[in-house]
Amino acid sequence: MMDFTGLLFAGFDAVVEYASAHVLTCLVPAFFIAGAMSALLPKEKIVRYLGQNVPKYKAYPLAVIGGLLLAVCSCTVLPLFAGIKKKGAGIGPALAFLYTAPATNILAITFTGSVLGWDFAFARILLSVIFAIAIGLIISKFFGEDDGDERNAVSAVGSGEEQGNKNLTLLRRHRLTLFFTVLISVLIVGTRVGGVLRYVAIGFLIVILALLGKLYFTRDEMAAWLSETWIFTKKIFPLLLAGIFIAGVLSAALPENFLATHLGSNTIPANLMAVLFGVFMYFPTLVEVPMAKMFLSLGMAKGPLLAYLLADPVISLASVLVVRKLIGNKRTLAYVLLIVVFTTISGLIYGMFQS
Repeated sequence: MMDFTGLLFAGFDAVVEYASAHVLTCLVPAFFIAGAMSALLPKEKIVRYLGQNVPKYKAYPLAVIGGLLLAVCSCTVLPLFAGIKKKGAGIGPALAFLYTAPATNILAITFTGSVLGWDFAFARILLSVIFAIAIGLIISKFFGEDDGDERNAVSAVGSGEEQGNKNLTLLRRHRLTLFFTVLISVLIVGTRVGGVLRYVAIGFLIVILALLGKLYFTRDEMAAWLSETWIFTKKIFPLLLAGIFIAGVLSAALPENFLATHLGSNTIPANLMAVLFGVFMYFPTLVEVPMAKMFLSLGMAKGPLLAYLLADPVISLASVLVVRKLIGNKRTLAYVLLIVVFTTISGLIYGMFQS
């Protein structure tokens, strides 16, 4: 174990590494998307598809599909979760989206299959979808909706869209679709394209965003977007950095042979420890896959390995701090405990068939 100074440096190194690799091209676009959701999306559309009064057979599949299309980690998804929750999404569908995006996105599943085998990939996507829906249903049933300020969405945006000339151009009628398509493209390019091409493509997309904002949105709408983006950033970013720092310290404090000694058998303690290890040892989405391959080569049993894969992308110390701020202590505690219990049991059952 490192000394106190070494642990502090490990925490700072984790923050610096995360900031240099993810903030500019990953987290910043996510904040801008969340700000646009809050400021520009008509509340009635979110409520229509994900609201608390929408039939469950419609709201939950849509929430899962939305998460499936976004390859983001448990921290990058937080501003997006905050955005749809603030616009009136029910707590259950919102939590299903929060769980699904890091756990079952297309890239993560494909990468899992190619590196660890398609048995792992199939188990991961099937169980993650089941968990996302089950956790959303349970928390919605027992805790209901929160009564905080999250329901007070920014008003006075999009009010002029239905007014005015009936002969609006096709582009203006679909301005929100175009705007969000370009915003999400910035996030995808920033996380999936490498080298100089990444920055060239992002620059090109930013120019398109500026043109769309100039041509099809009012100055007040753009001001509301930037204001909401800043509000999300102030609320989430400091907690995120604090959680990453703590995770870095805990990672450095673990003994070298910890995995091989404690996670080499398919037992309840081993699976539970793998889940908790995934929470403390935060890795961005997709990074958990090569890490899991390394753990497997070092002797981790397949049951605990699946438990780790199901938990690591979904919750981290950083994300728990932020989720608590957004949905309250009781719902956050229930969310975390349900994930820990479900993933632990799943790893144990999976390991029984793999031994």
